[in-house]
Amino acid sequence: MTRKKVTLAYITDQSARKATFKKRQKGIMKKVSELTTLCGIQACAMIWNPFDAQTEVWPDPEGAKQLIKRYQETSLKDETKNLNQESFTRQRITKAKDQLNKLRKENREKGTAQAIMQYTQTRKLPENPTITDLKDMDTLVEKYLTDINNKMAALGS
Repeated sequence: MTRKKVTLAYITDQSARKATFKKRQKGIMKKVSELTTLCGIQACAMIWNPFDAQTEVWPDPEGAKQLIKRYQETSLKDETKNLNQESFTRQRITKAKDQLNKLRKENREKGTAQAIMQYTQTRKLPENPTITDLKDMDTLVEKYLTDINNKMAALGS
């Protein structure tokens, strides 16, 4: 037999509201118990009772305190993994800046290598080279010479 559809509205009758509260509270506690058993997880439930001064806690107050303490400690440890929109955007911007700097460095090195090749063919330096350009060319030539010497040594031995 199916149940009739329940309308979600405030129950004005005090005794009916109290009875419904007790039934729903019992159902929630049962679901938390089943969830921990079936899924093998740790969970707790705390329900404040507006009709009594007592708060219902499952499995027990001490177990709930331990679970809450464990949750708070793990959330501090995993703070690097927790992202909100702002930190996610900052992380993406930092990654993009690093990638941009890497690509700029590669482009500069390729341009310098191209200038060196052009110089070896035409014996002419690029127009208006700056001191930085000349230093980069010198560094790259020294790197190429070191690589050549290392390869020659490896082949000789």
